[in-house]
Amino acid sequence: MQQIDLDRNACYRALQTRDARFDGRFYVAVLSTGIYCRPICPAGPPKIENCVFLPSAAAAYQMGFRPCLRCRPEVAPGTAGWRGSANTVSRALQLIVEGALDESGVDDLADRLGVGSRHLRRLFTRYVGASPVSVAQTHRILFAKKLIDETSLSMTQIALAAGFGSIRRFNDVFQQTYGRAPSTLRRSTSAAKPAAGVTLKLPFSPPLDWRAMIDFLRLRAIPGVEHVEPERYRRTFAFDEARGVVEVRPATGANHLLATIRTSEITVLATVVSRLRRLFDLDADIAAIDTHLACDPLLADRVRERPGLRVPGAWDGFELAVRAILGQQISVPAATTFAGRLAAAHGEPLEIEGSAALVGPFDGPHLLFPTPTAIAEADLTGIGLTRGRAATLRSLGAAMVADRNLLRAYETLDETLDKLDGLPGVGPWTAQYIAMRALREPDAFPASDLGLLRAMETTAGRPSPAELSRIAEAWRPWRAYAAVRLWAQGPAQTAAA
Repeated sequence: MQQIDLDRNACYRALQTRDARFDGRFYVAVLSTGIYCRPICPAGPPKIENCVFLPSAAAAYQMGFRPCLRCRPEVAPGTAGWRGSANTVSRALQLIVEGALDESGVDDLADRLGVGSRHLRRLFTRYVGASPVSVAQTHRILFAKKLIDETSLSMTQIALAAGFGSIRRFNDVFQQTYGRAPSTLRRSTSAAKPAAGVTLKLPFSPPLDWRAMIDFLRLRAIPGVEHVEPERYRRTFAFDEARGVVEVRPATGANHLLATIRTSEITVLATVVSRLRRLFDLDADIAAIDTHLACDPLLADRVRERPGLRVPGAWDGFELAVRAILGQQISVPAATTFAGRLAAAHGEPLEIEGSAALVGPFDGPHLLFPTPTAIAEADLTGIGLTRGRAATLRSLGAAMVADRNLLRAYETLDETLDKLDGLPGVGPWTAQYIAMRALREPDAFPASDLGLLRAMETTAGRPSPAELSRIAEAWRPWRAYAAVRLWAQGPAQTAAA
């Protein structure tokens, strides 16, 4: 395996001090025990000569090390190994988490990313220290271990939720990985049973400005589809035949959010968790991002005032693109009103069929956002849209029907922007906004946005988009995070769609 660029002495110092800032950045595999740990493991640190420092849990799994039962690698924040790595690896990791290798192989994954399979494997070896297949297997194992510890689901339900093809395969893999049957790993004090649904912890590396995140989402919540309160975010969802509703809330004094998922299909749990992590930007290395932005005097005071501002993501790329088009050249409240009318007129009522334990009674959002097919075929002028705006939305719906991967992050930022710019009615601002929130491009930056221009206004006047672009060069590769800061802390924080 190619040597990973990890400073051995620095990693060992972090391990000795259990420095939480490095949690999720690397793992330590212990040669004398055959176990791998997080750097915050409460066990006494081994001798440095017995340590192998690795960039991901998958690298440790591929080398045959077992996950530690004390520090629990399955609850480490973020996805270690993709921070600062090649864009292709970042996109591949996200696709793997969403199940890209469950029914197809590495060759198909490479084709979706526009690279050769050998090249993709080389990139994974360089940046993650493990093959794509090992990453997928590690994700299944650690997600299953998380469900064992945090839920009261049966072992059969956990096997299905984690993507194992059979309970026998599930048992065999756990026996090989942990040296014991999965049922023996459940702690007697764990998995307090909720009234209904499955409640999971969503860990993150602090800080996280919950108020800024929830305020942003509240202003843009689609009536009937989303419901946002100061301490709670709720929304409906649909994946193929699965239907459900999810609620997210902060956990006081802890570095995780709590997500309660009610669904008709247990197999979508991992996908829901992945969507939520993207929506709340939980995998960002926010401390490093804030440190970088604070180097610019124009942002230094803003960072000190509000550390932990993250880029609000999107539950669904198509939904966000529709929302962005509705927000062109109008206020946020007006765009939200149109989005609610669209959902009411062309969405479906939420109906969840399943066991009472997984569903149960619920209130709040009750509509599913309209599908691309529904919007492509609808007469949208009836909700008050102009003919031009309605035609743009129908064209977007038709484009999504023709290419279901249209708004998936397979390409570079420039390639994505070119593709989006080619859609009718989607100009540079909308393309940058979609790339920033739906495609999770950390360097996307809508320089022509009025809110950003107002936020950078001085006594000398307001900068032009070209001047703002030049200023923003100092914020690369995290211009999207600078944009969120300007929207949240500038004098016109409601100017963005």
